[in-house]
Amino acid sequence: MPDRSTLRVLILAAGPSHSRGDTPSLLRPLGEKRVIDYVVANARALVPPEHIVIVVGRESLPMREHLGPHYTYILQDEQRGTGHAVLQARDAVADAGELLILYGDTPLLRVQSLRGLLNRHRLKAAALTLMTAVAPSPLRYGRIVRDARGHIVDVIEEEEASHAVQAIREVNVGAYAARPEPLFRALERVAARPTRNVHLTDTVHALVRAGERVESYRIYDPEEIVGINTEEDAQRALFILQKRQLRPRRVEEESIIHFGTGGWRAIIGEGFTMHNVRRLSQSLANRLIRAGLEERGVLIGYDRRFLSDRAAVAAAEVFAGNNIPVILLQEDAPTPLITYAAYVENVAYGLAFTASHNPPEYNGLKVFHADGSILLDEESREIEEEANRLGREDVVKVELEVARNAGIVRMEDYTNAYVDAVEAQVDMRAIRDAGLKVIIDPMHGTGHLTLGIVLTEARCRLTVIHERRDPLFGGRSPAPNLEALRLLSTYIQQGDYDLGLATDGDADRIAILDEQGRYIHTNDILLLLYAYLHDVRGERGPVVRNVATTHLLDRLAAHYGEQAFEVPVGFKHIAAAMKAHNALLGGESSGGLTIRGHILGKDGILAAALIVEMLAKTGKRISRLLEEVYEITGRLYVVEENIPATPEMKVLVPRRVREAQVDRVASYPVRRISYADGIKFYLDNDNWLLLRFSGTEPLLRIFAEADTPEKAQELVRWGKELIGLEEAT
Repeated sequence: MPDRSTLRVLILAAGPSHSRGDTPSLLRPLGEKRVIDYVVANARALVPPEHIVIVVGRESLPMREHLGPHYTYILQDEQRGTGHAVLQARDAVADAGELLILYGDTPLLRVQSLRGLLNRHRLKAAALTLMTAVAPSPLRYGRIVRDARGHIVDVIEEEEASHAVQAIREVNVGAYAARPEPLFRALERVAARPTRNVHLTDTVHALVRAGERVESYRIYDPEEIVGINTEEDAQRALFILQKRQLRPRRVEEESIIHFGTGGWRAIIGEGFTMHNVRRLSQSLANRLIRAGLEERGVLIGYDRRFLSDRAAVAAAEVFAGNNIPVILLQEDAPTPLITYAAYVENVAYGLAFTASHNPPEYNGLKVFHADGSILLDEESREIEEEANRLGREDVVKVELEVARNAGIVRMEDYTNAYVDAVEAQVDMRAIRDAGLKVIIDPMHGTGHLTLGIVLTEARCRLTVIHERRDPLFGGRSPAPNLEALRLLSTYIQQGDYDLGLATDGDADRIAILDEQGRYIHTNDILLLLYAYLHDVRGERGPVVRNVATTHLLDRLAAHYGEQAFEVPVGFKHIAAAMKAHNALLGGESSGGLTIRGHILGKDGILAAALIVEMLAKTGKRISRLLEEVYEITGRLYVVEENIPATPEMKVLVPRRVREAQVDRVASYPVRRISYADGIKFYLDNDNWLLLRFSGTEPLLRIFAEADTPEKAQELVRWGKELIGLEEAT
């Protein structure tokens, strides 16, 4: 078997000279690159630049200038077919043990497909291995002809095929793995025939007649075989590339680190690996060293998910290896506790290994500054880009035991300090005097200990369910939504509780159920707390909400003579706006909130304690408090629908909306449209419709808020009709 180090890649780029004007067809723009760039990138993923040979035509100067001097260029002075082009490069690949031949106009082939082709070629010890595909519709590619035993005997081009051959759906894609000696012998025999052009596919029959082995490797995605010969081809290829870039599982398959709205999250064993944890930690360490901030160090915590504790240790070892002091928490902890501890220690970065409310097969990392604010988009992009460039050899680490003995890593516990900080924000005496009966559901996550301590010290009659650690979270996502809290509702109805509280997996989000076990939407929690802070505590200040959160907050703020600020989804935007406007409260409809004077991160423990304080100091039930708020704001009703998002939808939805030139949603006039985060239609009377793809899960989220539940449903139906998810009525 040939030595892989002698692999050479030959790119045939001397095809039709121009597409339009003076632009060579292979230099046609395709997204942010040129057609040829994708082919060259595939080659460079397999071999170094000096092992890449590019066959060019007479007018090759633009191609050479674009690609640069890193490659060997061979001139095909006269275009006489692909086989003739390969013959011109014979001397340039004379030292090759094996040859991979690619066409310059097929940019959509994946590197994994090329690796599959090479692997099968080597295992079969073939003279030539063709990449094939079964085309769903007739194409202009050569048909693969096989004998009764399934062996390849010929490739017949479209223009030479009989009707019977044209009916064959297995086609030649245009990528080949070959042993050079038998390939060039076959090419010489073909070239000796009295025909003008020599095609690479002509060698198949010649090799078979010479007793050589010809094999195939089949790819299954028909989109890979799209070639670029026309403007229509280019548009179709661009659409395919856009879909790939947005494909939900692509980043896991390729082990690429990517930050969403809530940090880095990926499927355990695919994207979330110890290798990626170390690469990401090294990137963060590099950033601190370049900025001269390494002496401030980092603080690392983790939740109860599978591998969170191992990931925290792996990260600590990398920072220690880079001479950066590490505080490593002794046990699993809520994200707000980790955020608070980072603030107290004034570290350069706080790290929380968690995937928050995502399903149990996910894990991830939240990175935040000392004030609790999550990294902003530009900063996270720079970190992920550097991390993805790093290899194992770029990671510096030292074993945890050595690092602890040296004092570069120290173990700490901040539970008591954090509980004290939360209790300082609430009126513990008022809660003690109220004697409330409360039940909490931490959903097998990290909220049980700290919230339990706060409420116990406040003398609440406390019951806790689902407090046991379970990395599978009882077989569901640890998201405190209505469906997940059925058992909690049952307990409340049977046990005469004043309040039910739930936190998500890392306890930065909350949900509440009233005294009758009814689920209270987070929009209403925000209204209740903002009104309570103003009316009872006497505090002043604006409110910050995201695009998917109720506009009743705007009405309530206006009632108090305050402003309401709208920001994109992601608590980092809430935190930034709170700092900029000295806001009193910031929150989002998904369950996260914080108040002025506390950490600039979501805190489900504090939010829960504030809700209990509100009941204690007002002496009123949740249901009555809501009625009082609605007397000020009036009513609006929210409907939300989550739809699994396909790659096609992520490309098609924005395109369809823009092409539709919407001026009415259903029968209601559109006042304005925002593309700041998703697509939001603003209607009269604070009604709105939002179409937005989740930054943490492969979902399309459709939100509507309207004067009646029926109208909100109508808006959602219209949104689904607009993007083709539901037939118009």
